[in-house]
Amino acid sequence: MSRAEILESADAAVAGIEDGATVLVGGFGLAGMPFDLIDALIRQGAKDLTIVSNNAGNGEVGLAALLAAGRVRKVLCSFPRQSDSWVFDGLYREGRIELEVVPQGNLAERMRAAGAGIGAFYCPTAVGTPLAEGKEEREIDGRKYLLEYPIKGDYALIGAHVADTLGNLVYRKTARNFGPVMATAATTTIVQVDEVVEPGKLDPEAVVTPSIYVDRIVQVEARHYTVQGAR
Repeated sequence: MSRAEILESADAAVAGIEDGATVLVGGFGLAGMPFDLIDALIRQGAKDLTIVSNNAGNGEVGLAALLAAGRVRKVLCSFPRQSDSWVFDGLYREGRIELEVVPQGNLAERMRAAGAGIGAFYCPTAVGTPLAEGKEEREIDGRKYLLEYPIKGDYALIGAHVADTLGNLVYRKTARNFGPVMATAATTTIVQVDEVVEPGKLDPEAVVTPSIYVDRIVQVEARHYTVQGAR
């Protein structure tokens, strides 16, 4: 019996996301970003959010649009500045948004740790840099490590290619990126997909995220996005 719920709209899929929630948002730049779910979250109106994502938005769409709407209090990401992240840049320079920079491997591993029930782990990345400030340091076998804690989300918004009605997910190429670890690290995982199929239609060997990690699914129109918008 599936625990995943198939919703008729992105608006229904994001219903109930509370003010102050921590939301994990998939995407590596534009690849794999759940644009329809983010647009629905803007309409839904939740505010004071903490967003965890690879970067801090591109152009005026997707995560950047959520930032521009003033709904985000803090961003945790590994790549906050790039040529098309002007929305985040402006908010940060005006002191209207908080930032925690997390090295990319640590970002993925901290979410994986949350999904695996790991309490904390030691990692050498960022030793001797400003990112080590306030973190426990330990020398193990002659090398220095920092103690890193899991990143757990109240919600994950991710994009996948195909789901079956049980909630098993198949991703498309690089659009997979952080989706699998985010699905395991959130209390409620919400997924937009291009297609929903009946059980048995997916090659079991191609399923990356098992249904046990998926709570809500919505099928959306497949579109190609640029920093200027959808095509």
